[in-house]
Amino acid sequence: MTEPIATPVYDTQGLTHEQLLEIDYFMRLTRSLEERVVNLFRQSKVIGGIFRSLGQEGESVASAYALDFKAGDVVQPLIRNMGSILVAGARPVDVLRQYMGKGNSPTRGRDLNIHYGHPARDGFIGQISQLGDMIPVMAGIVLAGRMQKKNIVGLAYIGDGGSSTGAFYEGMNFAAVQRLPLICIVENNGYAYSTPTSKQTAARTLADKAYAFGCASESIDGNDVMAAYAATRRAVERARRGDGVTLLEVKTFRMKGHAEHDNQSYVPLALIEEWRSRDPIERYERLLLELGIASPANFEATKLRIKNELDAAVDEADASPMPRGEDAALGLFAGDGYWESAP
Repeated sequence: MTEPIATPVYDTQGLTHEQLLEIDYFMRLTRSLEERVVNLFRQSKVIGGIFRSLGQEGESVASAYALDFKAGDVVQPLIRNMGSILVAGARPVDVLRQYMGKGNSPTRGRDLNIHYGHPARDGFIGQISQLGDMIPVMAGIVLAGRMQKKNIVGLAYIGDGGSSTGAFYEGMNFAAVQRLPLICIVENNGYAYSTPTSKQTAARTLADKAYAFGCASESIDGNDVMAAYAATRRAVERARRGDGVTLLEVKTFRMKGHAEHDNQSYVPLALIEEWRSRDPIERYERLLLELGIASPANFEATKLRIKNELDAAVDEADASPMPRGEDAALGLFAGDGYWESAP
C-alpha cells in the first residue's frame, strides 16, 4: 500500500474560472492526444515507441501552468510530460508529425515523439535520453538567463530512477550553490521501468534528497491538480525573487507500462486499482463541479472541442510527407539555413 498523502488543496489559488477550465482542457487534450497516438501506432503509422502519461497528466499541466512563458520561462519535459509542452504552446499536429517521423515535423524526421523544442520560440527544450543530464543543461539555461539580465525561471522534470544518476546530483548541486532560478520536479511514479522506488533509494522521501543540496523542497500529491499548481507557483515565486532552487517531489503513478510494448505485469493489480481511484482528471472535474465553477455541459463541450481539433490534426499529420532522402545531407553545419526554415 502507498503511504498517506497530504490533505487536498481546495483553494483555487486566485485563478479565474476561465483559467481553471483551461487547465481541464489541457489535461483532457493530453490524454486524448496520447490515445490518438496509440490508435496510429496500432495502424503501423507511428515510428518508434509510445510512452503514455496516463494518470500523470495533472502534475504536468498544473506545474507548467504556474510558469510565465511570455516572460521567457522555460520547461524541459520528460517523455511523460506532454501536458507541460501543450501548456507552453506545442501544437498537437507537430506532436503527431514527430511520432509519425514526418518530413515537416519540428525535427524533420530526425527524431521522434516529443524529443524536440526551441526555448525562444516554443517555451520548452527537447528532453535528453540520458535523463540525469537534463538537470545540468537546464541549470545552464537559467544561468545564461541571469547573465543576460533576464528574470526567467526554468522547470525540469526527472523520474525517481533519473534522480539516482550522478548527473542529477551534479546539476542540482551546481544550481543550488549558484542560487539559480531552477525548479526540479521529481516524479515518484512508482517504478523506474520495472524497478520499484523502494529499490531505487533508501531516502524516506525523494524530497529528502534536497538536504544534499541545501535547497528548498516539498512533497506533494501529484494527482491533486491544485496542490501541484500551488506548490509550483510557490517555487516560481521563490526562484523569481532570487531564493534559488526548489526540489518538488510529486507522488503520482504510472498507469501504463514504461512504453506501449510493456504490459506492466510486474505491478500488482491492487496497486493499479488503488491509483485508478485517484485519477487526476476525474478528481479535478469533481472539484470544479463542487465549487460551481463548471457543469457537465462544460466538460462535454471541452471533449467535443478536443475531438474536432484532433480530427483535423490527425488528418493533417497523416497527409504530411515523409522525409526526403536528400535532406539527410542538410542541416549538418551552422548557417546553411536548413533549421531556420523548419516548421
